[in-house]
Amino acid sequence: MRRRLAALVIVPALLLTACGGEDEKPKDDASASPSATPSPSRPPVPKPVASASPLPQVSGEQGEKATITVPKDDPSTSFVVKTLTPGTGAEVKKDDLVVADFTAKIWKGNKNLGSSYDEGGVPQVITAGSPAVIPAFADAVTGQKVGSRVLVVAPPAAAFGPSGNPQIGVSGTDTLVFVLDIESIMPKKAEGQQKEIPANLPQIDASKEAPATIRIPKNDPPAKLVSDVLIEGKGAEVKSGQRVFMQYTGAAWEINKGKDPAKNFDSSWNAGKPFDTIIGQGQVIQGWDKGLIGKKVGSRVLLVIPPDQAYGDQDKGPELPANSTLVFVVDILGAM
Repeated sequence: MRRRLAALVIVPALLLTACGGEDEKPKDDASASPSATPSPSRPPVPKPVASASPLPQVSGEQGEKATITVPKDDPSTSFVVKTLTPGTGAEVKKDDLVVADFTAKIWKGNKNLGSSYDEGGVPQVITAGSPAVIPAFADAVTGQKVGSRVLVVAPPAAAFGPSGNPQIGVSGTDTLVFVLDIESIMPKKAEGQQKEIPANLPQIDASKEAPATIRIPKNDPPAKLVSDVLIEGKGAEVKSGQRVFMQYTGAAWEINKGKDPAKNFDSSWNAGKPFDTIIGQGQVIQGWDKGLIGKKVGSRVLLVIPPDQAYGDQDKGPELPANSTLVFVVDILGAM
C-alpha cells in the first residue's frame, strides 16, 4: 500500500502541510499529500488583512521568480494577503485545486526557502480552503482570480504553528513570506462523454465528484494489462518522471465478480484531494507506470492490472487478497 507521508511536496526541501498523518493507499511510494485534519495544538489562525507595517517589497515580472526584499524591522503579527497584480481569470472558490508558482523566504535572517521557478522546481497544487494545507497557502488563494500575483506574510499561526518545521529550518516563531502566482484551476475530474465499455470488462460510472461505481462482470479477468481510455483529454501526454495528479477508485476483480456494485478497496475521493505521484519511476505499482504513460492530461483511463503487475501474492486485507487482479478508474488531472 502507498503510505501517505507527513507533508505536501512543493520542491524536495519545502514541505507545507498543516500536520502529518498516515493511511493506506495503493502502494508504498515517495509521493506525498496532506493529512485530513489540522493539529489540535495549532493556535487560532488570524483573519487575513490586506496590509500591515512593515511589509516586504516585491519586484520582478509576473510569471518569473519574484525578488523579495524583507525589511530589517521585526514583522508584525498580522497575516497579510495582498494582491499585487489582480488576475482576470476565474475566481478561486473553496475546494478548488489551484496551480500556483511560488517564491518563499523566512523573514528572520532573510533566508530563502526556494521557488518553483528554480531549476527542478514545479508549481504547487493547493486545495483552496483546506484545513490540511497551511493557511498561508489554503486561505491566501481563496477568493483570488487566476492570473493574480499575491504577497503573503504568514506569522507562525498561519504557517507551521508553534512546532515550526525543523526539516526545512523553520522554527515555531518564524514568519514566512511568499509570493504566489496563481496560474490555473485544475479540474476535479475528467470531463466529456465516456465511451462504451466492452461487456467483458468492468463497467464504470464516474460521473460524480465521488468514488466511482465499478461493476465487474462474471467472466474471468484478462491475463494481460488493460489500459483503456474512456474519455480522451486534450492535454499533453504524460511522460515518465512527471508528477501526475489523479483521482482514482480501485476494486479487486475476483472477490467482486458479478457483484453490483463492486466494493472499492480505495479511492482518492475519500482523502479529499487528488493523489499525486512521480510516474514511471517505480513509485507506484507496475500496472500504473505502464498503463498511464502516454495518456493525455484530462483523460479517464480504465486499468485492469494482473497480479504480477500489482501486488502478486501479497495479502492486503479482505478487500484486496493475494493474487488479485486490480481494477482502477483513473482521471488524469495534471502532469508537471
